Amino acid sequence: MHTKSFFIGAFFCLGVIIPVLGQVKAPRAHGPVPSENQLRWQEMEYYAFIHFSINTYTDMAWGKGDEDPKLFNPTDMDCRQWARICKEAGMKGIIFTAKHHSGFCLWPSKYTDYSIKNIPWRNGQADIVRELADACKEYGLKFGVYLSPWDRNHAEYGKPAYITYFRDQLRELLSNYGDIFEVWYDGANGGSGYYGGANETRRIDAKTYYDWPNTYKLVRELQPNIVIWNDGGDRADLRWVGTEAGYVGETNWSLLNATGDVPEEMLRHGVENGDSWVPGEVNTSIRPEWFYHEREDKKVKTLPQLMDLYHHSIGRNGTLLLNFPIMPNGLIHEKDEKAVLEFASAIKEAFAVNLVEKAGAEASNIRGKRSKYNAKKAIDGDKESYWATDDGVNKAALTINFTKPTAFNRFLVQEYIRLGQRVKTFTVEALVNGVWKELAKETTIGYKRILRFPTVEATKLRFTITDSKSCPLISNIGVYKAPQILTPPTIVREQSGDIRITPADPESELYYSLDGSTPTVQSNKYTGPIKTNDGKADVKAIAYNKTTGKSSTLTEEKFDIARKNWKVLGIEDKNVSKVLDGNVNTNWHQSRNAKMPVELVIDLGKQENLTGFRYLPDQNWWADGSIITQYQFFVAEDNQAWELVSEGEFANIKNNPFWQTKSFNPIKGRYIKLKALQNVQTTASGYAEIDVITE
Repeated sequence: MHTKSFFIGAFFCLGVIIPVLGQVKAPRAHGPVPSENQLRWQEMEYYAFIHFSINTYTDMAWGKGDEDPKLFNPTDMDCRQWARICKEAGMKGIIFTAKHHSGFCLWPSKYTDYSIKNIPWRNGQADIVRELADACKEYGLKFGVYLSPWDRNHAEYGKPAYITYFRDQLRELLSNYGDIFEVWYDGANGGSGYYGGANETRRIDAKTYYDWPNTYKLVRELQPNIVIWNDGGDRADLRWVGTEAGYVGETNWSLLNATGDVPEEMLRHGVENGDSWVPGEVNTSIRPEWFYHEREDKKVKTLPQLMDLYHHSIGRNGTLLLNFPIMPNGLIHEKDEKAVLEFASAIKEAFAVNLVEKAGAEASNIRGKRSKYNAKKAIDGDKESYWATDDGVNKAALTINFTKPTAFNRFLVQEYIRLGQRVKTFTVEALVNGVWKELAKETTIGYKRILRFPTVEATKLRFTITDSKSCPLISNIGVYKAPQILTPPTIVREQSGDIRITPADPESELYYSLDGSTPTVQSNKYTGPIKTNDGKADVKAIAYNKTTGKSSTLTEEKFDIARKNWKVLGIEDKNVSKVLDGNVNTNWHQSRNAKMPVELVIDLGKQENLTGFRYLPDQNWWADGSIITQYQFFVAEDNQAWELVSEGEFANIKNNPFWQTKSFNPIKGRYIKLKALQNVQTTASGYAEIDVITE
């Protein structure tokens, strides 16, 4: 979108503002402003992603396009369960993976046989898109669709004919299922696939192949109230924030330029003087991966992790799109449900009482002159009113006066973004015992900014805008005292075999179990590294605060055999031992001079019965592209007669660099070899950890 169209919307909204402010002329819009569609979307704040497809039944991150459709058999599927959970979790909508990269369609598309119309389940009469759209309507949720541009099944992918197919399917989804609030196009485009039996690799130019301008035109004709998310070549209504980890940059402008490449740095932070309004949507999964894997039942995000997501997305001028992986039976797992309902309760409790409601407010610019717009407009609870400085004044302070000493640990502030995003920097201070104490020094605000800090008790709070692109407009300020939530401890197994448990809060006490039971304060108290034998270990731990009497949620880690006697062979760099040290935050990169493919050979010390391996890439997510994407894995008894036991891709690993687990048929061996065939970029292969799975 371009600036010109935004200004039209801005002048329209002035008719709403002028009566609120009496005879005072409202400020003019500054720079790009959001469309009405973008405003409605931003105010949703929090909604669900649902990933479900044929690869749910093959335990893969991405389907290859050759999976037998008869595998799809969700015996207990209930879209009303999905909608109910989302509604109770406080979400405002659901975006559904109608077609993922495998090309398998979860509606009876008339343009392909690779859909649920050709499977035994429900005698081929099902339409999951229809069922979910109806469930969303029943529960008062907005409905959106994900349609993968990449199709690893379709014979014409990569050729002009596929674009017609893609748009035909888009027309089906946007014409037959009621109002669609958002359409989602994944950025994964081209690579190996089935492609109608060709079984080859196809590359496309994502910037030109899909002819996005005409595709967008079709979308807007079919759904005038929609917003478009796209990680492709053309700028859409919303932007990816450069990661799937659940956060956007602390500095976050809702602006980009309409044309030109967008480096990851710009995705994270936006462009201060961008010419188009393109706000950030933060997408992440409630588990490490997007599709369901039973091994992740113990890896559901904890309440502290979910609260971090909230503050790092909605609290940083973004929206939060949180994914549920549907189980093979067609339901959301009970642990996922429990986690999001606890999350909803915690958010409600944290922001239940706005401490400014009974407080007074006064404002002035830095020179001391009274502001034109009453400071009370920032704390009146009316999103259509705002406090603003005098014209041409880009610095100002607003002071909140509490009626008595008041304890708080959260600060919320919102700009009136209908007229643009303006604030560049600001500070928050508290008057504690007659002395001003700085609590935060931050940058952008936008639609909403939420700050967390240690609890203080103060008689006044001062919010100072230290720089702004134009006279700032502040529509809402909130001050809250959120209850403490204990963060669960972390558990690691060092190369020695010792188990180390670390609290997030050094004042917490730690209790653990090794027998599979859930620990309590009557369990073993952690006092130092736990000695174990060299075999497998199942460790559970909690943090406990004796002052409050509260415990954290449970942390559980299952470890395979100890790596005490393992050795990396043929590499003299002593730092290579970091791939075995048990610390996910250390890493090792092979020589930049090494040409692909490169190998990492490990002696396990003795023969083991192996059934799989695990690879964790460098956890510096903004590293230089050293993550392995294509691999081969070998096993040998003598370091000579190598047997290839697994090969393929680490799907979606660049954007989701978690543990990659690969299983293979049982085999005995003492030596293992991971061969990197391809990286994200042509730089040295990087590793955080390597591990094996034994019988």
